[in-house]
Amino acid sequence: MPVVVQGRRRPRRARGARALWTGAELAVTAGAVLLLLVAHQLWWTNRQARDAARDEVTQLERQWRQAGTPSPGPAPARGDRTPAGDRTSSGDGGTRPAPAPGPAARRAAGAAPGPGLGYAVLRIPRLGVTAPVAEGTGKSAVLDKGYVGHYRHTAQPGEAGNAALAGHRNTHGEPFRHLDLLRPGDTVLVDTAAARYTYVVRRILPRTTPGDGTVLAAVPHSTVHPAYRFTAPAAYLTLTTCTPAYTSTYRLVVWGVLRSTQSR
Repeated sequence: MPVVVQGRRRPRRARGARALWTGAELAVTAGAVLLLLVAHQLWWTNRQARDAARDEVTQLERQWRQAGTPSPGPAPARGDRTPAGDRTSSGDGGTRPAPAPGPAARRAAGAAPGPGLGYAVLRIPRLGVTAPVAEGTGKSAVLDKGYVGHYRHTAQPGEAGNAALAGHRNTHGEPFRHLDLLRPGDTVLVDTAAARYTYVVRRILPRTTPGDGTVLAAVPHSTVHPAYRFTAPAAYLTLTTCTPAYTSTYRLVVWGVLRSTQSR
C-alpha cells in the first residue's frame, strides 16, 4: 500500500508576515518613484528651464548689440503683420505689400516672432527676475521653457492698450514664483531691441477665476471682482500666474502702467 506523505502547512502567521513584508517593499518602491518624480518636477525642470531662459536672454542682448542702433519707437503690434500703409512699388504702376522680414530680422527689430522665440526681456527688480518674453502662452512652446509668454491679440510692450504676459509660478523655471510679493509702486521693466519700457505697478488682484478674461482687456478690469478696474485708456502691463502656489485653481493678476520709455 503506497504511503501518502502530506506536506506541512505554512503557519497562517508566517503567511501574513510575508504578505506584510511584500506590501512594505512595494510601498517603499512606490515612495522612491514618487520622490524621483517630485525631484524631477520641482528641481530638474527648474534647472533646465532657467538655464535655457538665461541663454536666451544672453543671445537676445548679444543680437541687440550687434544690430547697432535700432529704429526708435515701440515694437510692432502683432509681429507677423505688415502695416497696411507699408507698401513698395510693384513696377507696374500698382503697389504690392512689402515682403515680410524673416525671424532673425524681426528679432533684431524687436518685433514678435513665432511662438517659442524670445524677442524681449522682462525684468522685475524687486523679485530679482530676468526672463525672456516670447509670443504665445503655450506650455510646451513657451512657458515650460522658462519663458514669459505674451498673450496674442494684446498690445506689445510700450504700446497703448494692454500688454499682457503669463508665466509659471511653480516648476519649469517658475519666473512668477513670487509675483504675490509685488506691491503698488514697484517697477517692472521690459527691454526690446527698440527701447526699455518702465512700468509702475498700480493694482494687484490676489485671486480670480481663469475665465476672467477682461483682466486682459485694452482697459483692464475684472468681471468677477468689479472693484478691480481701470477706466481710462493708457499703456498697461498685465502679469498673470496661477494661484495658490502648486495649483492652477485661480489666477493672480498684477497691473502696471507705463511710466517712461528709454530708446536705445
